[in-house]
Amino acid sequence: MKILDRVPSWLKNKYVITAIGFAVWILFLDDRDFITTHFKQRGELNKLEQSRKYYEGQIANTKKELNQLKSNPATIEKYAREKYLMKRDNEDVFLVNDK
Repeated sequence: MKILDRVPSWLKNKYVITAIGFAVWILFLDDRDFITTHFKQRGELNKLEQSRKYYEGQIANTKKELNQLKSNPATIEKYAREKYLMKRDNEDVFLVNDK
């Protein structure tokens, strides 16, 4: 019993022992513990930052394309032919599927 005599009395209190056990459980042993949650959120944050960069690039490309469509009639014709398969009255359009 010499070991128990060296332990401070406040560590022998059942409420302190319960609080310490609860803190250990919440911080390290639970499914949503502090460490695992931190790393999951860090990974999710990295994915979101990558998708943000991607979409910012897409927005910049779309704005550039929109400015070209507003300023150049030849670009409007090219866009209509490529995206909507429009043609002039005296032309035929042939679609080729690559397999």
